[in-house]
Amino acid sequence: MIKILAACGAGINSSHQIKTAIEEEMGNRGYKVSADAVVIKDITEEMLNKYDVFTPISKPDFGFDITIPMVEAGPILYRIPAMSQPVFDELEEIIKKLDK
Repeated sequence: MIKILAACGAGINSSHQIKTAIEEEMGNRGYKVSADAVVIKDITEEMLNKYDVFTPISKPDFGFDITIPMVEAGPILYRIPAMSQPVFDELEEIIKKLDK
């Protein structure tokens, strides 16, 4: 099971949309993923390191290094395949490399 952390400014709407879209699309592609949605300000280095992939709306500056693969997932929110497809493809490539 691949563990993914989705994050947005409020942790209420956008991150949940990203979570749902990733779980659905990666499931359709044959991957077992589980995503959590959180408020970006609540993320700590310890929390982040419990996940395999980080999918924020845009690249954050936490004051610590992000040591897991990160995919900026904001384009998923537009629900336009031409914009979201590259995000899903990048995520799939990372999942393949994780070999879980």
